[in-house]
Amino acid sequence: MTALPLPLGFRAYVANVGVKDTTDDFTVVAAAGPCAAAGVFTKSSFAGPSVLVSREHVASGSARAMVVLSKNANVATGEAGLADAREVVAGVAAALGCAPADVLIASTGVIGRRYPMDRIRAGLAAIPTPLPGTDAAAVARGIMTTDTVPKTASATVGAVTIVGVAKGVGMIEPDMATMIAMFFTDASLPASVLDSVFRSVIDRTFNCVSVDTDTSTSDTAVILASGVAGAVDVDAFTDALYDVAESLTKQVARDGEGATTLIEVAVDGAATYEQAKRVAKAIVNSPLVKTAVHGADPNWGRVAMAVGKSTSATEVDQARVVIRFGSQAAEQEVYPAPLDEAGLAALSQYMRGDDVRIHVTLAAPGGTRGAASATVWGCDLTDGYVRINADYTT
Repeated sequence: MTALPLPLGFRAYVANVGVKDTTDDFTVVAAAGPCAAAGVFTKSSFAGPSVLVSREHVASGSARAMVVLSKNANVATGEAGLADAREVVAGVAAALGCAPADVLIASTGVIGRRYPMDRIRAGLAAIPTPLPGTDAAAVARGIMTTDTVPKTASATVGAVTIVGVAKGVGMIEPDMATMIAMFFTDASLPASVLDSVFRSVIDRTFNCVSVDTDTSTSDTAVILASGVAGAVDVDAFTDALYDVAESLTKQVARDGEGATTLIEVAVDGAATYEQAKRVAKAIVNSPLVKTAVHGADPNWGRVAMAVGKSTSATEVDQARVVIRFGSQAAEQEVYPAPLDEAGLAALSQYMRGDDVRIHVTLAAPGGTRGAASATVWGCDLTDGYVRINADYTT
């Protein structure tokens, strides 16, 4: 993978400390000084120690470093696990010469097992000063678990750079952010503005992705802004950050465990954004829709089922709903009309591609169409997903 430089002010260290195997599993990205910071985290009641510590530290709106341990989530490990997470943070802080409260932490991997602290302590003692790396692609590789490819994206706004990395392929139905996503920028922004922008972008990107409907205990999305490149127009920055986050979101969906097809579901004509997103999520999360896509079966009835189960009769006029695969209407506005054999064959051929788009236009009783819309992303459901997760800890 081509190297991707981190924004000005950031350096990195990626290594193997023996968390599980011989691949990289220990990653630190740090700035030379304090950064404006924002983060969003899982709403799971089983949130892990890494989430608890990072949520506490980022509340100040300032941080300097992020450490990620992959292949062990350190979740459901009690007070001992929380103490382990704090020890990791303190060890990174000592190496960088900053306070533990300046360090955020994320973990990903098997639940219910404590970190192998003897090996991690040795890894902490070996952190070089200064951190030697500047390659975001190496950071993306260091945080992988069952990912098949590292996930990176970047954008520029004048002199300002935004770089994002993410990991995640399973246990993905974010309810705040995503598995693990980190964004670094050299823009100078007040922490309050950065927080508002970040939450808005995450809600429209990572909160719109689903692989298997399962919310992780460790979901973490963080952004650090070093300020080295100076001030930036907030609207332009927001658009660029959205582009980076959307790219990573699609990469996560495309790399879903066992996946062969990226599914994009767009819903418009809705009364509210919440309604549009609810319907879109019901479609992309349906095992019947997912398997139909995997089998290149243009069974639009399964999409209609998902619309119906996620709405009430007072919300939707089924005679006016339009369902499309790609750009082809599988349903007429007056009422479902069966496609002929040639039409079905054309739809099936379209669904054999790497990307499948399902577009649903809603209508309220009486035929009124709203102005709200939402787009979500997911993937097909394959036997590969079953095998990966059936054998995950063995």
